Amino acid sequence: MKKILAFMLAALMLAGCASGAEDGDSSDGGSEPKKEINIMDNMTVDEFCPSESSETRSDVEYPSYEHVTYHSDTTGSDRGFNILLPAGYKKSKKYPVVYVLHGIFGDENTMTNEPAYKFKEISTNLAADGKAKEAILVFPAMYATGDPNMQPGFTPEQVLPYDNFINDLVNDLMPYVEDNYSVLTGRDNTAICGFSMGGRETLFIGLERPDLFGYVGAFAPAPGLTPGQDWAMQHPGQLTEDELTFEGKDYSPYLLLVCCGTDDHTVGTFPKSYHEIFDRNGVKHIWYEVTGADHDATMINSGFNNFMSNIFPD
Repeated sequence: MKKILAFMLAALMLAGCASGAEDGDSSDGGSEPKKEINIMDNMTVDEFCPSESSETRSDVEYPSYEHVTYHSDTTGSDRGFNILLPAGYKKSKKYPVVYVLHGIFGDENTMTNEPAYKFKEISTNLAADGKAKEAILVFPAMYATGDPNMQPGFTPEQVLPYDNFINDLVNDLMPYVEDNYSVLTGRDNTAICGFSMGGRETLFIGLERPDLFGYVGAFAPAPGLTPGQDWAMQHPGQLTEDELTFEGKDYSPYLLLVCCGTDDHTVGTFPKSYHEIFDRNGVKHIWYEVTGADHDATMINSGFNNFMSNIFPD
């Protein structure tokens, strides 16, 4: 299996900028002692997801996805998500949580119903092999609108409900998960990752709420995080390029990972442009490309494997 050293940007950062609160803390920037977790300093990645991570194995017990409905005050409606509890899940044990975001036109079933996407296999195999912690995976519906007539599309107005997901996530979904499942709380125990539009929103949420998410992974993130034009539309941008920074904030991610396929015909070079903006802004992160991958499962499985392998360290 080809191993590559991730291109890691070790920016000159303020002391404490890469630190976080102790386990279980709500991470409000208060008086709790902070600690250093240096995941990115010596991290290596698998360019392609190893078969022992992605294949169904006879020596491993796999859990099943469960569909759940919760009420969202943000949208004024009931919304669904899928959840993957670790095999042998016990209420007496607490688990870290990973929120996994889908692409444009998707819903809570997009990432769980596609056989080529190996979230269940990768997370379970890595935990069985002692390469990752057992974790709860949550797959939400990201189009957060209360208007039943609003549909996703390639206009700024049709994209806005994706940007509104941050409010549904923080105010409705996360509290529901924490109230109903045995989860460890605080940024040390909470990760977010996503593909395409989900990757874009992952970066936005990670930049806006680093106090809540200690680990951020964007797999082929879509255009629109910053202003730009692609084949579909003119994107006004959620943030300016100068705002892609953790400068002046109490926290930055322990792991910020961005990756993309070299032959991506959907998002093109936008993921690389985010990497370059982070570079210019002195943001410490991991960037790598998957040779020959398009906007596809090869990219997703690679990103998710490397992400899960490096979050929630002891």
